[in-house]
Amino acid sequence: MADVSPGEGEKDGSSLRSKFYASNWSFHNKGTGKLKKRWIAIMVAMGVLLTTTLITSVVAYSHGLIAGGSSSGNDADGPKYHDEVPKPFVPKLAHFVQPFMGVEGGGNMFPGVCMPYGVVKLGIDMDPPPGAGDAYSGYHPQGRVNGFSMMHESGTGGAPKYGVVSQYPVIGALENPLADHAVPRAAPDEAALGWYKSSLAGGITVELAASQHAGIIKHTFSGTIANTSMAGNHVIVDVSHHLPSFRGQDIGQNYVEGSIAVKSNGYEGYGVYNGGWNLGENWKIYFCGKFRTSPTQVRTFSGTGGVLESYGEASEVSGTKRVGAVFSFGASLNASTNPLVVESNIGISFMSAEKACKFIESEIPATQPFETLVNSTKQVWEEGVLSTVSTTDTDEEKLKLLYSSLYGMYIIPSNRTGENPKWESSEPYYDDTFTFWDLFRSHTPLMHIIQPVVYEEYIRSTIDIWRHDGYMPDGRSSNFNGRIQGGTNADNVLADAYVKGVRGRINWEDGFEAMVKNAEVTPENNNDHMSPDSSTKEGRGALPDWLERGYITTKYSRSVSRASEYALNDFALSQVAKGLGKTAEYDKYLGRSRNWRNQWDNSSSAFGGEFTGFLSPRDANGKFPTPPHDPLSCGGCYWRDAYYQALPFEYSFGTHHDMETLIKYMGGEEKFVARLEKVFEPNQNPTGSLRFGRTIFNPGNEPSFATPYLFNFAGRQDLTVEKSRYIAKTYYNTGLQGLPGNSDAGAMQSWLIWNMLGLYPITGTTTFLIASPWFSNLTISLGSPSKTVKITSTGGSDTAFFVQSVKLNGKNWDKNWLSWDNLFEKGGTLEFVLGTERTKWDTGERPPSYAT
Repeated sequence: MADVSPGEGEKDGSSLRSKFYASNWSFHNKGTGKLKKRWIAIMVAMGVLLTTTLITSVVAYSHGLIAGGSSSGNDADGPKYHDEVPKPFVPKLAHFVQPFMGVEGGGNMFPGVCMPYGVVKLGIDMDPPPGAGDAYSGYHPQGRVNGFSMMHESGTGGAPKYGVVSQYPVIGALENPLADHAVPRAAPDEAALGWYKSSLAGGITVELAASQHAGIIKHTFSGTIANTSMAGNHVIVDVSHHLPSFRGQDIGQNYVEGSIAVKSNGYEGYGVYNGGWNLGENWKIYFCGKFRTSPTQVRTFSGTGGVLESYGEASEVSGTKRVGAVFSFGASLNASTNPLVVESNIGISFMSAEKACKFIESEIPATQPFETLVNSTKQVWEEGVLSTVSTTDTDEEKLKLLYSSLYGMYIIPSNRTGENPKWESSEPYYDDTFTFWDLFRSHTPLMHIIQPVVYEEYIRSTIDIWRHDGYMPDGRSSNFNGRIQGGTNADNVLADAYVKGVRGRINWEDGFEAMVKNAEVTPENNNDHMSPDSSTKEGRGALPDWLERGYITTKYSRSVSRASEYALNDFALSQVAKGLGKTAEYDKYLGRSRNWRNQWDNSSSAFGGEFTGFLSPRDANGKFPTPPHDPLSCGGCYWRDAYYQALPFEYSFGTHHDMETLIKYMGGEEKFVARLEKVFEPNQNPTGSLRFGRTIFNPGNEPSFATPYLFNFAGRQDLTVEKSRYIAKTYYNTGLQGLPGNSDAGAMQSWLIWNMLGLYPITGTTTFLIASPWFSNLTISLGSPSKTVKITSTGGSDTAFFVQSVKLNGKNWDKNWLSWDNLFEKGGTLEFVLGTERTKWDTGERPPSYAT
């Protein structure tokens, strides 16, 4: 059409059309009627061009991860983070984020740099001292620095994962790059949102910045050693580098093989690894590195262990041995006043080294300053995540706690849409779910509210994993399902989304079919040595007992905690079945959701018979233990025990869908309240943590998350406020040990944020229990600036936090709970009057008990 002059088509349209169809440029072959090959080629080329443009547009892609990108189909409902002409970015909230919150004391937070849901999590890697535990996120407060790598998890336990694609700077003679070159820190690490700095003994500093699939490592050499072939300033690229585990549980990672090819100022290659907390199969990551400073010498190496077998000018090395490269740089002319700075851009991809290089080109242009990337990362976090919650309160400590917690929630999962090497799909793809067992209670319900577009994508990705891998994951990392700690808690996540009206582009018939697979088909045993009786990879390993008996015997490990969770999983199925009009399935799974009752032993008692009736193991003959099981003992509370990560006393409060029955089993409301109060009483748990006053309640384990809020079911909302506020104020802060346990991908932070809001969700239902808010005003954007929830309070302080009255959408409210459609479906207001008195304001009906 380029040879058609302007306006010609308007003068004689039919003539032009005739000429066009008669020309070689017509669309169809006159004889066959088929589309001509040249048009097929043009369309393919245009498709490739469009795909490349989408992939290489870093800002659009990064913001697409937050706003859901083009795959969600409802972008119009999401926030727009940029105008046509970008405005100068002025940080307003980023400085409140404290990256070191919860890095110590078991929190295991990742303090490095990343975008929200980023594929790259660029951070420090440490060798902890003997007996000091693992460096789960790469970081450890003690020990020696051994690398800076592109991939990490955040807040995990079990065993480390990733710590791959690394660089490590050294000064001086470098005769053996495979030797141990780790050194202590020269000063404490520093960090701010989007930036990380580590000072190494020997005079080297390393700074980090990250985009979605790439990052910059900035090495500053302050030494004055003259450079020769064997002495100077070097950067080691060790393909075999990964985070090890020292726990001795055979769930550590392994290097399998690798390859690296060097150029004058860069390198490409791949590494293959396996293992880690999810017992992952072999997986491959490609990388591409480009130095902004030209090296004076480049050498490759290979060897076994610390024994060097080759070290020279070969341009490529590969195989099952340790392989890598050394890039050497000349010293600065005046190192004392102008130290040598070597910056390297690194990209990663699960698809190819070529794609990893393209990520560098698109996300970190060669001329882009390090500081520009730092600010870009801040901007994405601030506009896409932090600004979704706003307040005019000025208490800096509360603001730091709020925004650090928001930040900590969205480091993982990783949005790897377009980066799935296992299958092609038009659906989004998310990896690094650690784990739904940890997340379903408070994290994913909060994700729904403040990141609704990403949340929908996450649901779609979870269902798509079932389509291609056979089961939805509970945990997933390196494109591999694992581990199932209890039930199939993806069911709970899907049900929570469904009952709250999430539809969009989710195929709910497929979603329900995926849930039914969990509920009906026993997965193949993956022979996990930590729990060899049944699958820990996916599905419900103890399903045979559940289907045949309606309870789980001690034939299966974690029998009681699994029974508690299977009941909740079946309740989740019943709710989706009900919405889809599947009446028979609704009745079936609602009935099965009551099977927790079959695990209830009325002869089990605690505190001299003060409390009777607890969830208890049953042997192969279906009998409860004689004498009855001690509700204050869970053995090791681990994989081979009857209870996982909580006491029988705690798990016995876990049937949140059937609370009316539970209260009856516990002897009525008065006894129920007394038993709940006992959970929080100091020195009542002989094996309890001194850190938590030896209480039965453990704020560091997810099975206890809802427990402080359950007083609402018995009309004691004042005790809900008292207990939950005490836990939040006592065990959370912005310090190094600011979390009471593993963050578990932000699960802990989500619990804290709900406490700040003055609400708590009952997953799989539309119910939110009311507590007491921290702020005088807080506004939550529900995916759109025009759709908000505003929570306000008057009269509140550190000592005046009991609820005096509540208004919902301007009207007096007398229930200690509210429903999704009351507040969140369309937005609304929740107004609290707070004070020091325990006022009986909640005279309305009690929270629903769905399965009773």
